[in-house]
Amino acid sequence: MSGYLALLGSSFEFFCLVILDLERFALAGQPHWDELEATLQRLENDPDRGFHDLAAAQRFHYLYQRAASDLGRLASFSAETSLRRRLEGLVARAYAELHSAREARDTRWRPLVWLLETFPRTFRRHAGAWWLAVAVTLLGSVVGAFLVAADPEAKASLLPFGHGEMNPSERVAKEEAGRSKGLANRRSSFAAELMANNIRVSLKAVAFGLTWGIGTLAILFYNGVILGGVMLDYLRAGEGLFLAGWILPHGSTEIPAIVLGGQAGLMLARGVIGWGARVPLGRRLRAIAPDVATIIGGLALLLVWAGIVESFLSQYHEPVLPYWLKITFGVANLAILGAWLFLCGRGPTPED
Repeated sequence: MSGYLALLGSSFEFFCLVILDLERFALAGQPHWDELEATLQRLENDPDRGFHDLAAAQRFHYLYQRAASDLGRLASFSAETSLRRRLEGLVARAYAELHSAREARDTRWRPLVWLLETFPRTFRRHAGAWWLAVAVTLLGSVVGAFLVAADPEAKASLLPFGHGEMNPSERVAKEEAGRSKGLANRRSSFAAELMANNIRVSLKAVAFGLTWGIGTLAILFYNGVILGGVMLDYLRAGEGLFLAGWILPHGSTEIPAIVLGGQAGLMLARGVIGWGARVPLGRRLRAIAPDVATIIGGLALLLVWAGIVESFLSQYHEPVLPYWLKITFGVANLAILGAWLFLCGRGPTPED
């Protein structure tokens, strides 16, 4: 009888240990299972979303492997069926995502989806690079304005496209009179020249991300210097209204497009630097390449639109086009751009 009681006591003690081990097992694994389930839910709700970078894909693979391992360990707790069923479902869904489900989905490029969802989401996903590019451009503008204010003669070496030799008031008088020699032809050629320059600047800002971002920051800074110098030169001459009517219509998309080039360059720089990621350079660049290409596509659209506006609107001044109309157009253009970048593509489960 005493032996039977001892055996019963040992069985009860083992049963208690099993329960305690199961509780510890569930507490340790629950956060990872919840994270895997949330990731799967996002992928299933937005099939085109994918992973925004290499680290996110590696994290998903780790969560899948851990859940599969936990499922194997759960075999020792034969009495627990609900937890096993949950892990079996998670592992099966994750396996499908990794090996087959995403291959079977429609991968056709849909322009409207790309325009209204893919691009703005990609932009917001790398908002840190955007704000850094904005800050460097603004810093350059302040420096450019300071240099022109401190030494008016400095604008001859700072400002391109003949702005260094122009007297703002004389230029405004000629533009408004519309009687300068060859002015009509010059408008079109000048707009084309500016558009070609902006394309070069934007693409260089992207490509120079391969210099660990140093070249990108230099381009953004110098572009800001030019912008600040030109603005101060016209404001100091009392031509602020002309300046707003001239710059706002096309500048409301042209300047953000160049900053987008800086954003893409900084994204590329982050892939080059790696920030401690223990993966080869080639893999890091392949991971960031789709997002960089998306940003380049967006800035290309903006530059095309800015070129059209500059050719057919910005280069025409009073009395042909009133300044209030051009300024209103520019402000509306900027508001639409902001709504596109910061509001479009927001769903019920965004990752931005």
